[in-house]
Amino acid sequence: MAQPTNTYDTYAAAGLREDLSDVIYRIDPTDVPFTSNIGRSKASAKYHEWQIQNLAAARDDNARIEGDDATNTQVTPAIRVGNRTQISDKVAQVTGTLEAVDKAGRDSEMEYQVLLKGLELKRDVEKQMLSNKPSVAGSSTTASQSAGFESWLTSNVSRGTGGLSGGFSGGVVNAPTDGTARTFTETLLKSVLASCFSNGGKPTMLMLGPSQKQVFSGFTGIAVNRREVKGKDQGVIIGAADVYVSDFGTLNVVPNIFQRNRSALVVDPRMVKMATLRPMRNWALAKTGDTERRQVLIEYTLEVCNEAAHGIVADLT
Repeated sequence: MAQPTNTYDTYAAAGLREDLSDVIYRIDPTDVPFTSNIGRSKASAKYHEWQIQNLAAARDDNARIEGDDATNTQVTPAIRVGNRTQISDKVAQVTGTLEAVDKAGRDSEMEYQVLLKGLELKRDVEKQMLSNKPSVAGSSTTASQSAGFESWLTSNVSRGTGGLSGGFSGGVVNAPTDGTARTFTETLLKSVLASCFSNGGKPTMLMLGPSQKQVFSGFTGIAVNRREVKGKDQGVIIGAADVYVSDFGTLNVVPNIFQRNRSALVVDPRMVKMATLRPMRNWALAKTGDTERRQVLIEYTLEVCNEAAHGIVADLT
């Protein structure tokens, strides 16, 4: 078949309107499981502090003579710890012309960019709070920095050869040292959960990077892998695990792309908070020409109420 001579078609025609959808598709993940599940508190200074109380060790020889005079018991003082606040921001700048022209998918380019910057800032906060970064006091030339969750953990830890914990000391939270990487196993997880229980912790969440989540789904536990078939229905192959029932409680297993993939984090969401000095806001910046600028900013820190409530299986391949 051939097109008849002098047929006027779309390839030669001028003035055809474009077909541009009014929808902008975005697939980048914006879920922030850690930030969404932990508590909230208010910071009122750049160095945010709180107290940890430990009880005296339990004794099996606490016996007194009948009629004996009472003697004072040694007091266990509270421990004062703290973290530095961190300022994080995103800035959007849009020309006057771009704001004025007709656009697909959004009416105001500035409003759309502020929305995107807010989502990006949420991701930054999640990644920072789950990091192994130390606290930094800051100065007029250095930004202050909140210590990440991994840096706090010292009590219930499993690390590879050469790995060292960081932890709070003298007003500073130090970064941990990575050790030799090894395979994530159920035995490693069980040892950390047992340690949490012995220290009074009651974690309810196991947070894993994508590849470690797949490794975890291969744990057999005491169950037998099965394939369910009902009547003429197709078989359902169960290839993932979302809940882990341990000897010391049930853990919800949550994948998180913003944490380090070499660490499995055992978390009690009730015992960690995001303390905010200035909540996320946006405002216009000074106009210097034919553009509009808006800054999206938050000032916050991570409050690990008691690090012994949590645990980590670190240094995973």
